[in-house]
Amino acid sequence: MSDRDPPFRRPQSFRVPGAEDGEERAKTSEREAPSQRAPRAIADIAELRFEPAEAIDEDVLAETELPARPRKRGFSFGKLALGALGALVSLGIGLWIDSLVRDLFARNDWLGWAALGAAIVLMLAVLGIVLREILGLMRLSAVERERQEVSAAYASNSRADAEVAIGKLGTLLADRPDTVAGRAKMKALKDEVIDGADLIALAERDILGPLDRQALSLILATSKRTSVVTAVSPRAIVDVSYVLFESVKLIRRMSELYGARPGAIGMVRLTRDVIGHLAVTGSIAIGDDLIGQVIGHGLAAKLSARLGEGVVNGLLTARIGLAAMDLCRPFPFLRAERPKLRGILSELTRFASRQQSSQNRTG
Repeated sequence: MSDRDPPFRRPQSFRVPGAEDGEERAKTSEREAPSQRAPRAIADIAELRFEPAEAIDEDVLAETELPARPRKRGFSFGKLALGALGALVSLGIGLWIDSLVRDLFARNDWLGWAALGAAIVLMLAVLGIVLREILGLMRLSAVERERQEVSAAYASNSRADAEVAIGKLGTLLADRPDTVAGRAKMKALKDEVIDGADLIALAERDILGPLDRQALSLILATSKRTSVVTAVSPRAIVDVSYVLFESVKLIRRMSELYGARPGAIGMVRLTRDVIGHLAVTGSIAIGDDLIGQVIGHGLAAKLSARLGEGVVNGLLTARIGLAAMDLCRPFPFLRAERPKLRGILSELTRFASRQQSSQNRTG
């Protein structure tokens, strides 16, 4: 070190004047600030799963487990032809009514006025029917849009999109008393810090969970009823007619359960989508193979051939119900366990075994 270098000085700390006052003001403001509730942890998000039904390992059911999806709709010459035909028929009926009213006025005034009043009532009734069908189609379209929006919000994990989708779900199911508790729970979570995907999963469990359990009970009850009736029916035409009747009724009740409530045209469209899905997955052609699976699954000593056929018819009805559930449910199955056809088959075989045992005791 040379003589010109400054003397070595150790580093020191200095307190800035006025710092004590600043610290005291910060502590005072912290004490006077209103205490904010720390966000609670939603501990049961990881448990959002339904208990799976008892499974039976049948390879013939593997391809029928695909969820049903609505078909893509677009322009077709068939729809254009039907629209033009409907317009021509409507014009023809209108001209016929006009001619009838004019002829009745020519005969007698009171006949003409009576015919005119009947025509007005008919027109109002037709307008009411058309309005009902339009509203039914709009409800079906709203369910499809809701399913797409929920899937997009779940994939992006967006909290804002999830809240919008859950709000639409509450509006769609506002007249369902089973969803009141679930909708109240979702409103209570408005200020919680939850990801969008977890919020949708909670809505799926709390709002749609009770409806899903009702839908599964409805499918099981219809399948059991179909299996019993078709097992004792004397002719195949009775089996086919009853399965068709129960299937259409099940599709309608499923749509009403989830808030769709289609009209006649919407019901035809929904039934067409369900049947189209069954044709794609091959569920309609599982008859003989499934009978062999049912009878060969250790149940040959318990089930008769007629009861085995009844189980197959009940299983086909259940498959229709599951497809209708996929199409009518406002949310796709994200974290909730989708009902399995194997579990329904297990329940049907147990039910058929009890029926067979009761028949053996009474016989």
